[in-house]
Amino acid sequence: MTPEERHLWYDFLKTLPVVFKRQKPIGSYIVDFCCPSAKLIIELDGSQHYEDKGLAADTIRDNYLRNLGYTVKRYSNRDIHQNFDGVCRDIYITIFNQDWD
Repeated sequence: MTPEERHLWYDFLKTLPVVFKRQKPIGSYIVDFCCPSAKLIIELDGSQHYEDKGLAADTIRDNYLRNLGYTVKRYSNRDIHQNFDGVCRDIYITIFNQDWD
């Protein structure tokens, strides 16, 4: 795992009352994090994902995963560094349909 993936895993996802799988194979892809019960996939993206080739590959990948019924949430590594609480809040709201207080 990248440092950003470790941070999200150990400091948030692992503490939730739902099960997340790390580096989960789905079809020919390996997703960063998957919560099967919520049909949620979380991807953390480095800079290569924002180049034309990376954006095109991610679009194909996301469409495939969405066709399987998953919601795909993408966050940049920069989001993890600069807005970790916001990322965690967004994931929480996506899973539980409610904000935390």
